[in-house]
Amino acid sequence: MALEHAILVSLLEKPGSGYELARRFERSIGHFWTATHQQIYRVLKRMEADGWIEVREVPQQGRPDKKEYSVSAPGLSALGGWLHEPIQPESVRHELAVKIRGAAFDDPHALVGEVERHQRMHRDRLEHYLAGELRDFGRSDADAADDELPDAGRELQHAVLRGGIAYERMMIAWLDDVLATLRRLGTAR
Repeated sequence: MALEHAILVSLLEKPGSGYELARRFERSIGHFWTATHQQIYRVLKRMEADGWIEVREVPQQGRPDKKEYSVSAPGLSALGGWLHEPIQPESVRHELAVKIRGAAFDDPHALVGEVERHQRMHRDRLEHYLAGELRDFGRSDADAADDELPDAGRELQHAVLRGGIAYERMMIAWLDDVLATLRRLGTAR
């Protein structure tokens, strides 16, 4: 996936300025596709030149006008083409897993603090995801009115969020296992 596709998806969900787009990457999209502000602005410029996005000037009081980006018909077509292309499953590069294996050749207990730090980060991210789920999707499917049609964008956003929640829970459980193993090996020395 190219950054262009992540930007197209974000702009289809809601048009916005480069700054607003960068903030969305920090708050949600960035949990699974990261980009710096500079990268986003550079790609927006290229996407505009390629005709994938349209730009309109939005007047602001007391501040310079801002550029609001939205997806054009060629951009929508490009996204559609990409959505229909097959992709390869992602390869995992996990530096902590290599360190854990390497601990067999040093003091396994010495890695406990680092694993605990990672576990805290995953717990914090899980807490953040769960709070976002409650805030954005607090109503369960059972509470939805029978005659209410589901919003595909909203449903799919929630599916991605549920994937993030499941991943964080899996990582926390794995790190619990790693910590128990490191501590057991540390007392065996």
